[in-house]
Amino acid sequence: MKEKVIVCISCYFKGYDFMEEIHNLGNKVILITSENFKDRNWPWHAIDEVYYMSEIEPSVWNLNHLVEGFSHLLKTNKIDAVIALDDYDVEKAALIRETFRISGMGQTTHRYFRDKLAMRQKAKDSGIQAPEFSAIFNDEVINEFAERVSPPWVLKPRSEASATGIVKIKSKEDLWPAINNLGAERHLFLMESFKPGDVFHVDSLIYNSEVIFTSSSQYLSPPMEISHEGGVFRTKTLGRYSDEFKILEKENARIMKSFGLINGVSHTEFIRGKEDGKWYFLETSSRVGGANIPDLVEASTGINLWREWARIENALLKNLSYEIGKPTGFAAGLIIALAKDKLPDCEKFKCEEVSKFIVLDYHVGIVYKSESKEKIVEKLDEAAVIITRDYLNILPPRGKPSS
Repeated sequence: MKEKVIVCISCYFKGYDFMEEIHNLGNKVILITSENFKDRNWPWHAIDEVYYMSEIEPSVWNLNHLVEGFSHLLKTNKIDAVIALDDYDVEKAALIRETFRISGMGQTTHRYFRDKLAMRQKAKDSGIQAPEFSAIFNDEVINEFAERVSPPWVLKPRSEASATGIVKIKSKEDLWPAINNLGAERHLFLMESFKPGDVFHVDSLIYNSEVIFTSSSQYLSPPMEISHEGGVFRTKTLGRYSDEFKILEKENARIMKSFGLINGVSHTEFIRGKEDGKWYFLETSSRVGGANIPDLVEASTGINLWREWARIENALLKNLSYEIGKPTGFAAGLIIALAKDKLPDCEKFKCEEVSKFIVLDYHVGIVYKSESKEKIVEKLDEAAVIITRDYLNILPPRGKPSS
């Protein structure tokens, strides 16, 4: 069967398994990435052509230059698909698809998976429970929200990945200084009720508008806490027959259907409110989860999200049938943190539960796998103590400084 031409867009170093798999399936791979990452260990054996973009700031490219460059690329390539490998690339890929009429997620749908204000509004319109929110375009609307919804609140970037740039506001006295501090970027943020509670993530694969695979996990240290206070990131999988898993599986399927993700992969987050025990939708995305979460999912289920996503895309492009293998059911846990040393020695963590050590400069990371969920928690707790004591390096969060 004739090879298809797939352009992968990534402003970060990720997607190795996707590109290798789509290449192994007999396709041509073109990579567009930031010039800062030209020396990284990309799967060069699987990449036919590579083009580099200069950065205006981290992850941000000149989109006019991207469109112009893509136009030249099309002169010698009949491009069949454009794939965004990172959350920051979703809007880039949607722009390219819309401009050059390439099939796939367009700019309207992509906002439901990238723009948190659009996510909130779509969830509300679909009857999906989420924290109360407000756009912050209009002063009167902000004051009405502050009167109606009790603090604390958070100012949250509409299009930042993870918890980057989130500002917590504890009182009305702090509200307007925080909003005014945003300056001309005010329209890029939204305001919402802060809901303390347990945070969960659902990682899934979607094929022909159906969720065909789900892995659900619980953050043991919420991303916001890690981002703002520094520390150790930890998450553990949930048992497939647990009540929590069943609820999350159902709610995730509702969101995928409502938001219109037809094919691909998704990482979605929920919170179980501490005060009321209710489940709230936090955010979703049309990409593989970050922070090495795919390694956690693979240890637990045997399913590699990157490779399965590539197989789905290949099947769609070539009009082939696609079936996913039956997942295994191990308990798994992931711990990762910034380290003082470039390549920290992980000898002291070795044990039979270690599935994988994460090799990443200035990071220490471990994926655990066991038939016992209690053993996973035990190992994560032990590792957190050791990492905090002997390895941890804490950097200040990225974001707009307070005035």
